[in-house]
Amino acid sequence: MSYIAGQMMESELIDSCIANDRLAQKELYDRYKKAMYTVAYRITGDYDLANDVLQDAFINIFRALPKFRRESTLGAWIKTIVVRAALKKIKKQPKEERLEDYHTGHLIDWGDHLQAEYLEKAILALPEGYRAVFVLIEVEGYSHKEVADMLGISTGTSKSQLFYAKRRLREMLKGL
Repeated sequence: MSYIAGQMMESELIDSCIANDRLAQKELYDRYKKAMYTVAYRITGDYDLANDVLQDAFINIFRALPKFRRESTLGAWIKTIVVRAALKKIKKQPKEERLEDYHTGHLIDWGDHLQAEYLEKAILALPEGYRAVFVLIEVEGYSHKEVADMLGISTGTSKSQLFYAKRRLREMLKGL
């Protein structure tokens, strides 16, 4: 078997990982680490938490891989595990009252042009619940039902949080 990065077929990679082939496990990690870190960071809004989530998620991925039914792509299955790990991690974090959580009526000055980095900063400034729903639906493409199931909320709550997240983003980005 060849272990040139990115050369193994998905089914071969899965089988090799299940057989505890360390090179295959490294290849799986290398294939998905950047995209999954991005998902974890967007949900947690914190670099260190995102790294913790990534580590926890990949431990869970390697443990659960023998149970992977191959009904979806490996990437979609891994993303679900990362999302759940990120949500679990932020729920465990102590709640702090942060000054920026209070709406003061002042808009954040994002500069002259709305660019991707400004939008990313605005998304990260959303309260944790709004941010999780917004990222899962608008960025990752999950449905309200899927998000509700992942977060343990109703679809109505998911829709409501998305509405308020979008409204908050419009307020922050107004005038750009």
